[in-house]
Amino acid sequence: MGTKTVDEAGIETGAETTNDEDKVNATEAGETAGDTGEKPANEVVSQETAPEETAPEELAPEEAASEGPSGVGQGAGAVVSAGLGVVSLTGSWMGTVAAARETLVGQLQTSSSASVAKQIQAVYGDAWQATALWGGVFALAALLVGVVVLARPAFGAPGRPQAPWIKSAAWAGVALGVVGLLLAVLKYTDVLLGLPSAG
Repeated sequence: MGTKTVDEAGIETGAETTNDEDKVNATEAGETAGDTGEKPANEVVSQETAPEETAPEELAPEEAASEGPSGVGQGAGAVVSAGLGVVSLTGSWMGTVAAARETLVGQLQTSSSASVAKQIQAVYGDAWQATALWGGVFALAALLVGVVVLARPAFGAPGRPQAPWIKSAAWAGVALGVVGLLLAVLKYTDVLLGLPSAG
């Protein structure tokens, strides 16, 4: 008949209980794995291979200074040019000494029996021409230095504009040099402030 003994009923009950416990353990293990937040392997690899964003490196002061000229030399040249231009117009101690020397030489080499025109030329004319000559030298130097300063950026580092005050001082030196050179030539040739007539 379909009756089961106590031993057979106990064996079936134990097998069903064991199967239920295995299912519960498997379910808990899956939930535990989900709680730990483990990510799939492909996500981990993609994060490891992703490039890290780096902030742009800031240059040290020494490196920034070594990239190009600082403009100190150009500024000094512009100031020198303007100073030479002023000296060419106002006179220098070299011009004064040269004029005094020419006056002394004229007095020593000109006899008292020489004509008045010759004495004037030897004592005054040569001295004035010496002053004009030295003024022209300083004016030419101012002009050349100013032109070099203005042309320097064309041969320097690209993209580094010249400071406005450097340009202004250099242009001032060039202008004063041109005026001083013009006046020196006019005076040396006796076109401007020539010697008075002896007659």
